[in-house]
Amino acid sequence: MCATTPDHIMQLGMGFWASKAMLSAVELGVFTELAAGPANLPALQARLKLHPRAARDFLDTLVALKLLEREDGIYRNAPDTDLFLDKAKPSYVGGILEMANARLYGFWGSLTEALQTGEMQNEGKHSEDFFAAIYAEPERLRGFLKAMSGISAGAAQAIAAKFDWSKYTTFADVGAAQGMVPVVVARAHPHLKAIGFDLPAVQPIFEEFVAQQGLADRIRFQAGSFFDDPMPTADVIVMGHILHDWDLTEKKMLLEKAFAALPEGGAVIAYDAVIDDERRENAFGLLMSLNMLIETRGGFDYTGADCQAWMHDAGFVSTRVERLLGPDSMVIGFKSG
Repeated sequence: MCATTPDHIMQLGMGFWASKAMLSAVELGVFTELAAGPANLPALQARLKLHPRAARDFLDTLVALKLLEREDGIYRNAPDTDLFLDKAKPSYVGGILEMANARLYGFWGSLTEALQTGEMQNEGKHSEDFFAAIYAEPERLRGFLKAMSGISAGAAQAIAAKFDWSKYTTFADVGAAQGMVPVVVARAHPHLKAIGFDLPAVQPIFEEFVAQQGLADRIRFQAGSFFDDPMPTADVIVMGHILHDWDLTEKKMLLEKAFAALPEGGAVIAYDAVIDDERRENAFGLLMSLNMLIETRGGFDYTGADCQAWMHDAGFVSTRVERLLGPDSMVIGFKSG
């Protein structure tokens, strides 16, 4: 009798069911509601405005997916959802999931078209410049920057812990968004001063976030475009989830600009969902590259070997790849040995 089963195929093929159930739970605030205290079905149905036909199956689906726990008819968060999906906690990472629900879920429905045309499938499909549109609308921009904080928080903690910051006194985060990386690294290393470099529209959101963290005395904002302006002068330049947005020529140009801005002995840290060199294991990184197909005109994710080669081409004399958290890795280039 054949031991081969279709289980894996069916799990992947219908995986969007589970994904959308979780994304809707985030949208509805299920985990934030339960973080305030466990509740039974009638209470949750009323608070979340769920239809009687849907409520029980929806909540029990979340139990089966290990996102909620249920005992004697009382629902509560699982430990990970309580920590990471309660909007009231600083550990909340749901911003990126909110964006996935509001934008990406629908756009990925056009993946087949993207694979056959090589063209983006987001707002830019209808001639709207995605980044320009986001940066032009304050509330839309705030939501996007919050999402970037969610996806960068874990990597920021790992960078703060794994990179040897003792040799340096300043660093700049290029494409700093809300400021998660400068805040986390500066808090972990009190001797450091930081610059957040991003477009002018980001400044009030960045400065508000930094002030809330009590770090305005060591972290400042510098407005500019990394395409049109020089990068900030600092001992270390960080580019997180930046390189994968751009085509090969633009990737190399950004690394060359980082090299020019660094002093001798300086370092660049580029982190993304770096694909393993054999392109077999980091499924998230490969899927992220397909997401760049959906979202950008020329962006793609890359292997550690790819990025190291580009860094050497830019003039960096030594490089290494180091795992961070989950699918993310950092590629480090040093301007001198």
